[in-house]
Amino acid sequence: MSHRQTIHLDQFSHTNPIPAACRRGPLLMTGVINGNDPKTGDLPEDLETQCQHMFSHINAILQAAGALPDDMVKMTVWMQDRDQRGPLNAQWLSLFPDPDNRPARHAIQAATPSKFLIQCEFTAWVDETRTPQAR
Repeated sequence: MSHRQTIHLDQFSHTNPIPAACRRGPLLMTGVINGNDPKTGDLPEDLETQCQHMFSHINAILQAAGALPDDMVKMTVWMQDRDQRGPLNAQWLSLFPDPDNRPARHAIQAATPSKFLIQCEFTAWVDETRTPQAR
Protein backbone atom coordinates (compact mmCIF):
# COMPACT_ATOMS: atom_id res chain seq x y z
CA MET A 1 0.00 0.00 0.00
CA SER A 2 1.75 3.16 -1.13
CA HIS A 3 -1.04 5.70 -0.88
CA ARG A 4 -2.90 7.14 2.05
CA GLN A 5 -6.01 5.20 3.09
CA THR A 6 -8.54 7.22 5.05
CA ILE A 7 -10.67 5.27 7.50
CA HIS A 8 -14.28 6.38 7.88
CA LEU A 9 -16.74 4.60 10.16
CA ASP A 10 -20.51 4.79 10.08
CA GLN A 11 -20.58 4.32 13.87
CA PHE A 12 -18.11 7.10 14.56
CA SER A 13 -17.65 10.27 12.59
CA HIS A 14 -16.45 13.79 13.12
CA THR A 15 -18.48 16.92 12.43
CA ASN A 16 -15.43 18.39 10.70
CA PRO A 17 -14.27 17.00 7.35
CA ILE A 18 -11.73 14.55 8.79
CA PRO A 19 -11.61 10.75 8.91
CA ALA A 20 -11.54 8.65 12.06
CA ALA A 21 -8.05 7.44 11.11
CA CYS A 22 -5.48 7.31 8.35
CA ARG A 23 -3.21 4.50 7.24
CA ARG A 24 -0.21 4.88 5.00
CA GLY A 25 1.73 1.69 4.51
CA PRO A 26 2.14 0.09 7.92
CA LEU A 27 1.53 3.32 9.87
CA LEU A 28 -1.99 3.82 11.27
CA MET A 29 -2.88 6.96 13.22
CA THR A 30 -6.23 8.11 14.53
CA GLY A 31 -7.82 11.42 15.23
CA VAL A 32 -9.51 11.88 18.57
CA ILE A 33 -11.81 9.02 19.58
CA ASN A 34 -14.54 9.67 22.13
CA GLY A 35 -17.23 7.65 23.84
CA ASN A 36 -20.33 8.39 21.79
CA ASP A 37 -22.77 5.50 21.52
CA PRO A 38 -21.95 3.62 18.28
CA LYS A 39 -25.65 3.04 17.52
CA THR A 40 -27.23 6.38 18.41
CA GLY A 41 -24.33 8.85 18.44
CA ASP A 42 -25.46 10.07 21.87
CA LEU A 43 -22.87 10.74 24.54
CA PRO A 44 -23.56 8.90 27.81
CA GLU A 45 -23.11 10.87 31.01
CA ASP A 46 -21.00 8.28 32.86
CA LEU A 47 -17.33 7.50 32.44
CA GLU A 48 -17.71 3.72 32.35
CA THR A 49 -20.09 3.74 29.38
CA GLN A 50 -18.09 6.40 27.51
CA CYS A 51 -15.00 4.24 28.01
CA GLN A 52 -16.77 1.11 26.72
CA HIS A 53 -17.91 2.98 23.61
CA MET A 54 -14.45 4.46 23.06
CA PHE A 55 -12.94 0.97 23.02
CA SER A 56 -15.69 -0.17 20.65
CA HIS A 57 -14.59 2.58 18.25
CA ILE A 58 -10.94 1.58 18.71
CA ASN A 59 -11.76 -1.99 17.70
CA ALA A 60 -13.82 -0.81 14.71
CA ILE A 61 -10.97 1.41 13.50
CA LEU A 62 -8.45 -1.42 13.85
CA GLN A 63 -10.71 -3.76 11.92
CA ALA A 64 -11.41 -1.22 9.16
CA ALA A 65 -7.67 -0.62 8.78
CA GLY A 66 -6.85 -4.32 8.57
CA ALA A 67 -5.12 -4.09 11.94
CA LEU A 68 -5.21 -6.07 15.16
CA PRO A 69 -4.88 -4.93 18.78
CA ASP A 70 -1.35 -6.42 18.71
CA ASP A 71 -0.46 -3.80 16.09
CA MET A 72 -1.11 -0.91 18.46
CA VAL A 73 2.08 0.82 19.58
CA LYS A 74 0.85 3.71 21.74
CA MET A 75 -2.37 5.18 23.05
CA THR A 76 -2.74 8.67 24.47
CA VAL A 77 -5.78 9.25 26.67
CA TRP A 78 -7.29 12.53 27.89
CA MET A 79 -9.52 12.36 30.95
CA GLN A 80 -11.57 14.92 32.82
CA ASP A 81 -10.37 13.26 36.04
CA ARG A 82 -7.15 11.33 35.58
CA ASP A 83 -7.56 9.81 39.05
CA GLN A 84 -10.61 7.86 37.80
CA ARG A 85 -8.69 5.38 35.64
CA GLY A 86 -10.63 2.31 36.84
CA PRO A 87 -12.97 2.08 33.81
CA LEU A 88 -10.04 2.78 31.47
CA ASN A 89 -7.91 0.09 33.09
CA ALA A 90 -10.78 -2.43 32.92
CA GLN A 91 -11.16 -1.96 29.15
CA TRP A 92 -7.36 -1.85 28.70
CA LEU A 93 -6.85 -5.16 30.51
CA SER A 94 -9.67 -6.75 28.53
CA LEU A 95 -8.04 -5.75 25.22
CA PHE A 96 -4.46 -6.36 26.41
CA PRO A 97 -4.52 -9.10 29.07
CA ASP A 98 -0.84 -10.09 28.67
CA PRO A 99 1.36 -7.75 30.77
CA ASP A 100 4.31 -8.57 28.49
CA ASN A 101 2.44 -7.62 25.32
CA ARG A 102 0.85 -4.19 25.76
CA PRO A 103 1.36 -0.94 23.89
CA ALA A 104 2.58 2.18 25.63
CA ARG A 105 -0.14 4.36 27.16
CA HIS A 106 -0.17 7.88 28.55
CA ALA A 107 -3.14 9.34 30.44
CA ILE A 108 -3.31 13.13 30.54
CA GLN A 109 -5.57 15.39 32.55
CA ALA A 110 -7.83 17.23 30.07
CA ALA A 111 -6.91 20.92 29.90
CA THR A 112 -10.48 22.23 29.77
CA PRO A 113 -13.79 20.98 31.19
CA SER A 114 -15.80 18.99 28.67
CA LYS A 115 -18.78 16.68 28.33
CA PHE A 116 -16.27 14.12 27.00
CA LEU A 117 -15.08 12.36 30.16
CA ILE A 118 -12.51 10.36 28.20
CA GLN A 119 -10.96 10.62 24.73
CA CYS A 120 -7.99 8.98 23.09
CA GLU A 121 -5.89 8.61 20.00
CA PHE A 122 -3.59 5.77 19.03
CA THR A 123 -0.79 4.82 16.70
CA ALA A 124 -0.35 1.33 15.25
CA TRP A 125 2.19 -0.37 13.00
CA VAL A 126 0.25 -2.80 10.79
CA ASP A 127 1.58 -5.82 8.95
CA GLU A 128 1.56 -4.64 5.33
CA THR A 129 0.21 -7.98 4.08
CA ARG A 130 -3.10 -7.13 5.75
CA THR A 131 -5.32 -4.79 3.79
CA PRO A 132 -7.95 -2.36 5.05
CA GLN A 133 -11.52 -3.57 4.85
CA ALA A 134 -13.91 -1.81 2.54
CA ARG A 135 -16.48 0.30 4.32
